[in-house]
Amino acid sequence: MDPRHSLPRSARLCLAVIAVLAGACWLALLLPGHDPHRPDWDALSVAPTLAGGHWFGTDAIGRDILARTLAGGRLSLTVGAMATAVALVIGLAYGAVAGYAGGRLERAMVRLLDVLSALPFLLIVILLLSLFGRSLWLLLAAIGGYVWIDLARVVRSEAARLRDAPFVLAARAAGARFDQVLRWHLLPNLLPLALVYLGLILPQAILVESFLGFLGLGLDEPSASWGTLLHEGSQELDIAPWSLLFPAGFLVATLAAFQFLGDGLRDWLDVRGGAA
Repeated sequence: MDPRHSLPRSARLCLAVIAVLAGACWLALLLPGHDPHRPDWDALSVAPTLAGGHWFGTDAIGRDILARTLAGGRLSLTVGAMATAVALVIGLAYGAVAGYAGGRLERAMVRLLDVLSALPFLLIVILLLSLFGRSLWLLLAAIGGYVWIDLARVVRSEAARLRDAPFVLAARAAGARFDQVLRWHLLPNLLPLALVYLGLILPQAILVESFLGFLGLGLDEPSASWGTLLHEGSQELDIAPWSLLFPAGFLVATLAAFQFLGDGLRDWLDVRGGAA
């Protein structure tokens, strides 16, 4: 097989790391063990130990840090993935329309992206969550509405390049309408690029969700994402530093793996595009 058509080794390694982390978070539901929400009043702020069953230790009220870290990972990964799906729909549609339309409409839509990029979106998200309460759907809409802008820019550039491609010109000459060209020709060719770029958007969505959780604007208890665990761990740093270090380690490893995966996929796509 041509090496140019295979994923880089670093990207495959990052995929393996992500698969292990995500698998551990979800398989924890099937394994008997500590309840992440039930305190063990006989083990308050216990240090990490293999003998006592609390491998990552416990927090100030006896909840198992390992169980809470894995449960927080399920929530952070799920919210990040769902918010990324929202960003994919918005960014792909917006970028495709702007790039294919061209002319004044494209310039107006690009200027709107510039305006949106200049807005303090995190402050707006915090304000919305503070005013309307914390709910899953509002959280998804807020995070997805924050991370779609960069995707729309990339898709718009590619759509503008494909606007004068032979297969698009042939479809227009055959009488295809604007929406038909988008659905049948542009979007199928733009989707692979958008999916590759999601490797860079997903860690951003997870980071925003964790940041909101750290500020206390995540989902209500008993739900606890990695950001919520970091907030709780920072309150117990003096007596139980492991309650902060282990969730932070999982979060950093996940974000780094997604970031390097996105970079590797982008380089791989560039190589394939150059080879084609």
